[in-house]
Amino acid sequence: MPYTSFVRQRKVATAESLIRDRRMHRDLAHYDRHYFDKWYRHPRHRVKTRQDMSRQLGFIIGVAEYMLDRPVRTVLDVGSGEGQWSAILKVLRPRAKYVGVDGSEYAIRRFGARRNLRLGTLGTIGSLGLDGPFDLILCLGVLNYVAADELTRGLRQLRKLSGGLVYLEIFTNADEATGDFRKSAARSPTWYRSVIRRAGFVPLGLHCHLPRDLASHAAALERADAPRRA
Repeated sequence: MPYTSFVRQRKVATAESLIRDRRMHRDLAHYDRHYFDKWYRHPRHRVKTRQDMSRQLGFIIGVAEYMLDRPVRTVLDVGSGEGQWSAILKVLRPRAKYVGVDGSEYAIRRFGARRNLRLGTLGTIGSLGLDGPFDLILCLGVLNYVAADELTRGLRQLRKLSGGLVYLEIFTNADEATGDFRKSAARSPTWYRSVIRRAGFVPLGLHCHLPRDLASHAAALERADAPRRA
């Protein structure tokens, strides 16, 4: 889905539910071949190179496997777009099973069978019959683009599907980001933290989270949640 990158020191279901969530998103017809050509492939507009993606996914997998104490076997990619992350995953973990979910009919029509993508949105994720739990759930470049109620509903469904690490990439109104990102439409860090916490996740930092029932996999100082009073 939407493709956004953080700027550091360099510019580096039901039919009814699906219809409702289509309205919550910006027009999903916007995410056609031209959109993906621009943000994923055009040398001037793309916000991440293949090397950037490989580095990022390598880090995420490393955290997931550190927490699970075993290799990642199953990956759910929500807002998968054309399934670009599946190609990176295939190099890093050839035996891992990948499932992508996206609301772009173009992406599903073109790459669905080849890359194991299904039509759906964050808000409908609980009605797609996905075979969880998943060792790793990816939400890259999508959570900034859904309405507040869909985000709340979708995160709760992700918690039910999670059997390991959940990577929730979100940029706030305190961040500078490049790509298809509007700072004026983003909310505060406090707001996002509250929504994620209420959905049942414990933060580890760097966009990484564990469902609350697996929080004991992380040591106290590995977690980024507020400490309890002694």
